[in-house]
Amino acid sequence: MSTPLRAGAGDTRRRLLEAAESLFIECGYEAMSLRQITTKANANLAAVNYHFGSKEALMHELLSQRLDRLNLERLNLLSNCEKQWPENMDATAVFAMLFIPAFRISHESVGGKSFMRVLGRVYSDRSPFIRNYLQEHYRPIFGRFFEAFSRTLPDLPRNELGLRLHFGLKALSGILAGEDMQKLIDDLSMGEAINDGELMARLISLISPILTAPFGSPEQIGIIEEVLQLDNATAEAARKAVTEPDSGTHTAPGVLEWLKEGRLAL
Repeated sequence: MSTPLRAGAGDTRRRLLEAAESLFIECGYEAMSLRQITTKANANLAAVNYHFGSKEALMHELLSQRLDRLNLERLNLLSNCEKQWPENMDATAVFAMLFIPAFRISHESVGGKSFMRVLGRVYSDRSPFIRNYLQEHYRPIFGRFFEAFSRTLPDLPRNELGLRLHFGLKALSGILAGEDMQKLIDDLSMGEAINDGELMARLISLISPILTAPFGSPEQIGIIEEVLQLDNATAEAARKAVTEPDSGTHTAPGVLEWLKEGRLAL
């Protein structure tokens, strides 16, 4: 049986979790320290030891609160959809099973506002601690979804599918980690009044082509090689302009010159 919390301890525990979440979103696991967490939570190091024991245990608690329910609901939704469409599911539907539970939770009044940014940071953070936590706790669920994607794209080699999913979900995670959810919704809506179905369809349409677009086709390679040749020629011309300033050639102003003149804003 756990030791009863002293008066006010529950509030301190909540503040520590909220502070850790805010710092995790802002700078990632490795960059945040216990001292930063306790300062933000208006607590002391002894409070962390009392409630959690360590920074690692605090993050375990935070990740469990944020991810356990999400991944269970994803798994249940996948199971129900597999029963509903045993042979006719496509990749768009599988992406929807990943996104819709997260999107619904992000709309909840308690903890929803920052949920998607936490999720984005979790999947984009490269610290061994976060990667090991995900593998240890959610690998079977990731495997179920990988198999679902594989069934929708039977002609795609599994190693290529893994690479495509890695890049697609990493790109989305980076967006989610750095964007307020309402800002993302506003961007996808483009000033239109759209419902949740349309919103999710637009989001998925930006990610799903990663699974089906040509992968280094001869046509793509030919275009890229032409650009590479032009790049070599451009770089050589720039080199000559620097080493032979009196050659009489006049080059167009470069990016730095345009920035100095105020003609180009980054």
